Amino acid sequence: MAEHLKLYSAATLDALSAEAVRAARLRKNLNVHPTLDDPIQRLFNAMEPGTYARPHRHARDDGWELMVAVRGAFAVLFFDGEGGVLHRVDLRANGGDCAVEIPARAWHCVVSLAPGTIMFEVKPGPYLALEDKDFACWAPPEGDPRASSWARWFETARVGERTPA
Repeated sequence: MAEHLKLYSAATLDALSAEAVRAARLRKNLNVHPTLDDPIQRLFNAMEPGTYARPHRHARDDGWELMVAVRGAFAVLFFDGEGGVLHRVDLRANGGDCAVEIPARAWHCVVSLAPGTIMFEVKPGPYLALEDKDFACWAPPEGDPRASSWARWFETARVGERTPA
């Protein structure tokens, strides 16, 4: 049995955070699932403040996601179909709310609120890159000159506000 165990140390997570700091996107994944075909996708996601995750949804019946704060803090913003903030969930590894399950088809994005933030994510597989996410047409793509200002806005966005123009 021991040969099938997977153990993740603080040193492993430290290294993952260091990779996120150096990455152009300011985030880095560590997959726990053995292949992208796995029926349950499991991964650590290290992310730094300033990373931009474009609002999206998983438009399939089993498109839920579970996000758990392992280190640091992050927020999950939920939107209507035109970019209005419907709900904000702030998650912290050390106290308060620490996990959220996002329902299928919900427009959402994640924003890091603290250096060294790591979440653990679980969602149904398999991972199909071209079908995994339905990106919001009202939000700029990654790499767009507006993305950094949107990432800053996500940090403080509140229910009832609308995404930047």
